[in-house]
Amino acid sequence: MAGAIASRMSFSSLKRKQPKTFTVRIATMDAEMEFSCEVKWKGKDLFDLVCRTLGLRETWFFGLQYTIKDTVAWLKMDKKVLDHDVPTEEPKTFHFLAKFYPENAEEELVQEITQHLFFLQVKKQILDEKIFCPPEASVLLASYAVQAKYGDYDPNVHKRGFLAQEELLPKRVINLYQMTPEMWEERITAWYAEHRGRARDEAEMEYLKIAQDLEMYGVNYFAIRNKKGTELLLGVDALGLHIYDPDNRLTPKISFPWNEIRNISYSDKEFTIKPLDKKIDVFKFNSSKLRVNKLILQLCIGNHDLFMRRRKADSLEVQQMKAQAREEKARKQMERQRLAREKQMREEAERTRDELERRLMQLKEEATMANEALMRSEETADLLAEKAQITEEEAKLLAQKAAEAEQEMQRIKATAIRTEEEKRLMEQKVLEAEMLALKMAEESERRAKEADQLKQDLQEARESERRAKQKLLEITSKSSYTPMNSSTTALPTDLPSFNLISESLSFDFKDTDMKRLSMEIEKEKVEYMEKSKHLQEQLNELKTEIEALKLKERETALDILHNENSSRGNSKHNTIKKLTLQSTKSRVAFFEEL
Repeated sequence: MAGAIASRMSFSSLKRKQPKTFTVRIATMDAEMEFSCEVKWKGKDLFDLVCRTLGLRETWFFGLQYTIKDTVAWLKMDKKVLDHDVPTEEPKTFHFLAKFYPENAEEELVQEITQHLFFLQVKKQILDEKIFCPPEASVLLASYAVQAKYGDYDPNVHKRGFLAQEELLPKRVINLYQMTPEMWEERITAWYAEHRGRARDEAEMEYLKIAQDLEMYGVNYFAIRNKKGTELLLGVDALGLHIYDPDNRLTPKISFPWNEIRNISYSDKEFTIKPLDKKIDVFKFNSSKLRVNKLILQLCIGNHDLFMRRRKADSLEVQQMKAQAREEKARKQMERQRLAREKQMREEAERTRDELERRLMQLKEEATMANEALMRSEETADLLAEKAQITEEEAKLLAQKAAEAEQEMQRIKATAIRTEEEKRLMEQKVLEAEMLALKMAEESERRAKEADQLKQDLQEARESERRAKQKLLEITSKSSYTPMNSSTTALPTDLPSFNLISESLSFDFKDTDMKRLSMEIEKEKVEYMEKSKHLQEQLNELKTEIEALKLKERETALDILHNENSSRGNSKHNTIKKLTLQSTKSRVAFFEEL
């Protein structure tokens, strides 16, 4: 009795010691989160917690993925988390990923967070080569990814080599051409520069709009066998079920849209598809594992539900989300326009400031040159004045010498000469004295003229000095006057914060606002069609440009298949359209005969 009581007590104490919570790590495409979960929680409890944390309302696209025995599995909403085949160690890791893809990303993805998560996931799939992307489209997608990350292209900021550490192109594309990283960056940057003005969400949406037309976008592939045992691939996506050759994942051999399928079920490894037309026999195939069949069924049910939902009127919740998204988009567009105007005004103000600074420097240079000219004029005037003074002194000295010579001549004439020889000599001396006096007089006259000329030059130099001072005065008064009268073009002290009082924004959208927005949307559609044509021309131009650098021997099977499809004019959507033109019965028969 005592032993039984002791065993019950130990059992109850052991039961109390069992943990009531466990740790879960959730990995999204750009972050990791950890949560403490209760043991009783179901998959939906954990999923809803993650969605609330992310602020995500479009939950129907996503799921929590984990891996068990090399097979991908998704957490079931109605099953306890711990009842799944998840590892026992903690934290238990799940990946929050898109499980189902939209047919048209622009129409179906409403929230910005939804678009961002899809963008990150699709970008990773393209870089990891889980989605085949041709080289020219890879460059275009890379340019939109750069726009989403770096914003508008600025040659002063985004200099050569700024993409050196970025992973933007699939390795298959890089290895296919004899091109350096600098050559790839040059081509990506050329397109990146054309995306100016696009916000992050707009660039990411453009990325998705291009990616959704790739053949392998949104397709889950599974190895199957038909009744004859032929190895095939089953593709499950938003449009329906597609049958592929194992060596060609780009072009399906048969397609069954979801609106042609009535029922899907499996038993062990055998999968059964019942067409909508009851007169047509069911068709079956086998997969490799029972676990794979469970995954196929989950994807079929989810994609079929979304396919049918798209063809019905939006639920009240979706209508509200779309209305809020339109208002938010309009608000952001108006905000971007306001910022664009402020940026333009700031750039104009900066250009005006640069022009004023350039003009000021020019005036300073002119003033400096005028000062130098004035100094040279003053120096020249001083030299001329000094030279004139010296000339005057020389003229005085010569005049004095001439007077002395005249006195000497008079003295000689007054002297009595007794002999004829003395007379002759005296006459000769008198003649020489007269000639000397004449020369002295001529030299004195010449020096006097030279002094007059120097005085005239001095007068002209002083006149030049007066004009230079006048010009300097004009330049000085002009440079001090111009900025004071340029109040309309002067640069504000705080450029980023322009107060546009008359443009205070109100987001109470009236009928006129919505009509104007509708007109803008129509205008955007027309512009988009023109841009699409221009884009296709650019893609073809780039393809032609880099074709000469291609290493043919490195082409993969998918590259060859894609080139063949392109040469025939086949695309993802027109291929499926052609396949579904045949009757369901003939397609089922063709599948079983493969």
